[in-house]
Amino acid sequence: MPLHWFNPPIYVTDAKTGERYAVTNIERAAEFLLSWRDAAASEEWREAVQACMAAIKGQGGIEDARAAFAVAAQACGRSAGDSG
Repeated sequence: MPLHWFNPPIYVTDAKTGERYAVTNIERAAEFLLSWRDAAASEEWREAVQACMAAIKGQGGIEDARAAFAVAAQACGRSAGDSG
């Protein structure tokens, strides 16, 4: 299965280690979202998961999923900003 790339990346921070990651595709964004289960009650998190799954299935836009992921990262306190 090919990856669904987007640009520019969304930078996120791991809550446990403080490590910073550049997320550049929908599949990796979905992995991060699923690791943020503590945020599962947030509407932003749910919308981002739905947008990523739709994009992976070819039923939604990659840029829409990227934008939803960026909003969810901010809402979950995991956003590290937009630049490297």
